[in-house]
Amino acid sequence: MKQQIALVLGATGGIGNAMAKKLMQRGWQVRALHRRADQMAASECGGIVWRQGDAMQEQDVIAAAEGASIIVHAVNPPGYRNWAQLVVPMIDNSIAAARASGARIILPGTVYNYGADAFPDLRESSPQNPSTRKGAIRVQLERRLRQAAQDGVRSLVVRAGDFFGPHMANSWFSQGLVKPGQPVAAVSYPGQRGIGHQWAYLPDVAETMMQLIEHEPALAAFDTFHMNGHWDADGTEMVAAIGRVTGQPGLKAKSFPWWLLPLAAPFVPVFRELREMSYLWRQPLRLDNRRLLQLLGSEPHTRLDEALKATLGGMGCLKQ
Repeated sequence: MKQQIALVLGATGGIGNAMAKKLMQRGWQVRALHRRADQMAASECGGIVWRQGDAMQEQDVIAAAEGASIIVHAVNPPGYRNWAQLVVPMIDNSIAAARASGARIILPGTVYNYGADAFPDLRESSPQNPSTRKGAIRVQLERRLRQAAQDGVRSLVVRAGDFFGPHMANSWFSQGLVKPGQPVAAVSYPGQRGIGHQWAYLPDVAETMMQLIEHEPALAAFDTFHMNGHWDADGTEMVAAIGRVTGQPGLKAKSFPWWLLPLAAPFVPVFRELREMSYLWRQPLRLDNRRLLQLLGSEPHTRLDEALKATLGGMGCLKQ
């Protein structure tokens, strides 16, 4: 049987890397687009076929996607910056490539799409009336996929909570809770005690996407599913689990310095972007995964302590 081909955009990021690994485990040929493909090929020994190009250039994406069955659109502007200029053109290029190749686009979704009228329980059918700039851009992105489905471009959106995993540099977990490369002495927690928060372990997200891809005949032209992941009911379970994994059962959580963000924003642009999403830590938002369970029967789920051991080990936060 001919080997199936997947193009992964954003293969050096967290979910892109996790999907590339999962696809190769399933026997797929994985291509990845990069502006320094030769350097990546020289440093990477994981079996990815690196193609020279830029996700902002339509012809580069079309060429890389030739013969592909899926396009994993996991590319994001670095440091949360320049969304308005970059996010929509990149999805338009993936749509053009999917139209040319016949591939289905796989998109990691966000909760930014939703506003107060949809809180706290978020279903696939919940209204998308966001209250932030980023949310409005994500709604526009998914709207483009929905419109493209009307003329034959298939896509799949899988929405999950805050990502954590061993190869996730740009996340609340690695930029807020703990410091990469250092043993955990305390946890800086952005939320308030008593407020629930939803997390998603990257390998579980990738496995969920993979199982949905393998259910292609059951998918609509534009389809979307929500994951439950790891639900921390009161904001203390994640900190307690980090304490167990690091051998510090009494590990303390200190408050994230939200007050610092507006002061530092002029010098550290990512702080300005993080501040915009602070509302996600002030109220419990939970994705409803019943539709996913109806199709798959169960959701891929790694025990929290096991997931955190792999995550903190990969981040260099566990004592050798």
